[in-house]
Amino acid sequence: MDGYLVPFEDAASEFTEKRSRFLSCVWRTESEEEARRRIEETKKKYYDARHHCWCYLVGQGGTVRYSDDGEPQGTAGQPMLNVFQRQGIVNVCCVVTRYFGGILLGAGGLTRAYARGAADALAAAGVCRMSPWTVFEVPCTYPLLERVRLDAAAAGGVERDAEYGAEVLVRLAFPTGTEGGFAARLRELSAGKLALRAVGEEFLPGPRQ
Repeated sequence: MDGYLVPFEDAASEFTEKRSRFLSCVWRTESEEEARRRIEETKKKYYDARHHCWCYLVGQGGTVRYSDDGEPQGTAGQPMLNVFQRQGIVNVCCVVTRYFGGILLGAGGLTRAYARGAADALAAAGVCRMSPWTVFEVPCTYPLLERVRLDAAAAGGVERDAEYGAEVLVRLAFPTGTEGGFAARLRELSAGKLALRAVGEEFLPGPRQ
């Protein structure tokens, strides 16, 4: 699997259209329960707003939900959802809150406004690719620990955690198939005594695109 696209980070944006104030938030979410919690938190935070329109997509080909929250049918949740579907973004929740300014926008105006809210928040959040990383364990002596950490980072790896005892058991993750250079460096550092031992695989976010 090559991976999939998600928001790089949580973000918010705001704009005003014909006196109506639109507040947009985007989160990376791993479950439907988390998405629902984000929506409820937003409703409580902006309790005095007229509308809280939302959408979320959880999992590849998984759960997709949206709501117009009192706006005319098809003018809010679906246009927001389309923003993420067009770019292939998943594991995302978006809420666009509207404070009504007293001027009607019409169906077309609402559709454009809610789509803009979702697009602006996504632009602020950025996008990254979740891809498979292999997790390795390295039993490391204390004198070599900082060198191992520095070389792992230079090779594109990340430290997941470490256990401290007579030696340090460091868990490192590398994008699957890219660990060869660090493995060679590890053998060189330890005169062949240290080696990577694969212990699992997980999906992790890459850099902001």
